Amino acid sequence: MIALPKLYPVIDASHFSEIGKLVSFTEELAAAGCTLLQYRNKNGNGRQMLEQARALRQAVGVKLIMNDRADLCLAAEFDGVHVGQDDLSPEGVRRIIGDELWLGVSTHNPKQVSEATKKPANYLAVGPVFATSSKADPDPVIGLEGVRQAKLLTDKPLVAIGGITRENCRSVFEAGADSIAVISDLLTEPRKSAEDFFRILR
Repeated sequence: MIALPKLYPVIDASHFSEIGKLVSFTEELAAAGCTLLQYRNKNGNGRQMLEQARALRQAVGVKLIMNDRADLCLAAEFDGVHVGQDDLSPEGVRRIIGDELWLGVSTHNPKQVSEATKKPANYLAVGPVFATSSKADPDPVIGLEGVRQAKLLTDKPLVAIGGITRENCRSVFEAGADSIAVISDLLTEPRKSAEDFFRILR
């Protein structure tokens, strides 16, 4: 069983106009004490994603997770992959990345949580807990009750995601999350924002 840090930042490349700003943002999060980061680029081509991912790998020594792309995870020497319901199956990803690297799977309802629990994943993500602006076509909000249900349905570490901020993060942990994935509430002053989260969740 892996141990997830309380804060799991997701670095969405669409928020950064150039690679230097993406790297600087990531370095700020690492300097704040973040030990696990996910790189996500829904709009880039493979070459651009690999360039960005390799720059992040060179910049920080923390655990890095690649969103969606098992092939780019290996090429950039990342530490794991995170896939959604419409991506390559967890079994397919495992065949590509082997047994040593981490694998996370997104879920959005009790049925998906139950099914993903049987898959070769190290952790599950569940959400969106609250309304979110980080996805163009988000799944229905599950609320804190959805986190509680998910916790009862899986023995895998659980990452809650979706609209989580410094204002509401404590309630998400109280509902049973082992970790929280955050995107938007880290964009402004990333180091200070991450430090705020750690202080609140201490």
